[in-house]
Amino acid sequence: MSTSKQHATATAYWTVGPEKGELRHEELPAPGPGEALVRTLYSGISKGTELVVHNARVPQCVAEKMAAPNQEGSFPGPVKYGYLSVGVVEKGPADWLGKTVFCLYPHQDRYVVPVESLTVVPHDVPARRAVLTGTVETAVNGLWEAGPRLGDRVAVIGAGLVGGMVAKLLSAFPLGRLQLIDIDPDKRSFADALGVEFSHPDDALPDCDIVIHCSASQSGLERSLQLVGDEGEIIEMSWYADRHVTLPLGEDFHARRLSLRASQVGVVARSRRHRRTNADRLELAASLLRDPAFDAFLTGSSTFDELPDVVQRLSDGNLDALCHVIEYPRD
Repeated sequence: MSTSKQHATATAYWTVGPEKGELRHEELPAPGPGEALVRTLYSGISKGTELVVHNARVPQCVAEKMAAPNQEGSFPGPVKYGYLSVGVVEKGPADWLGKTVFCLYPHQDRYVVPVESLTVVPHDVPARRAVLTGTVETAVNGLWEAGPRLGDRVAVIGAGLVGGMVAKLLSAFPLGRLQLIDIDPDKRSFADALGVEFSHPDDALPDCDIVIHCSASQSGLERSLQLVGDEGEIIEMSWYADRHVTLPLGEDFHARRLSLRASQVGVVARSRRHRRTNADRLELAASLLRDPAFDAFLTGSSTFDELPDVVQRLSDGNLDALCHVIEYPRD
């Protein structure tokens, strides 16, 4: 990092057009009262959402609502977007100095934020694993929405980053049955690593109390309608962006009085909104990452200067990943 008397510089990843990203240098202000300068150690790519941004597929009607907490610019671009960042506090209030922290911040090597934006990473959670804090937060919110009960039969459709995370958290619940469902048979080993039963959609067990849908596919949502029991509930955690989905609502949905409800992490789930803050939810998420089984979600790493190429490879399908970790220089 170059310095001057009045400012320093930082490097950040920007989406500058459809399927085009680049690293840009920018001035970094000195931290003011109640602010911290964070040096980034790792950031994670949340593939589903970040590829929507990379491919300029954010609908304009929800562009403002879907903005990340510390986003700069606006959709479709140029926009600085991302929200899985872990670093070390280098400057700021004395009681924050040297702490490893998580922040909902874009991919950037150094940044200044109010300390209220930071979540302290527990000392027994590795910094690399802590990039998953934001995804665990999404899963926690989804489970607060779903409200599983003792002995419930639950299916999670879509063994990606969010679906796997939901299933991992559910594995600690006293359920009657839990299945993680995906069309890819290779996901069985991933489910095994999480300690969760795996099933292909054709073999999944019906009459579920709750189905949590995370596959972002029309076929997956259709199968959710078939697997949930009479008057059961489907929690939709996928974001389809600008894609249109058609459902056979004249079949299971209407005749069996099913419910379909969205879960979105931007606000705390209604069932907890009056008693939990976003900060409480993030603190809980970070604490859950003490379990080393979460390392199964970290499926590759690259250096910060490789980030534009990595995002494009993910978009092209040439790189497969759940959460791909970006490693930053230790200077």
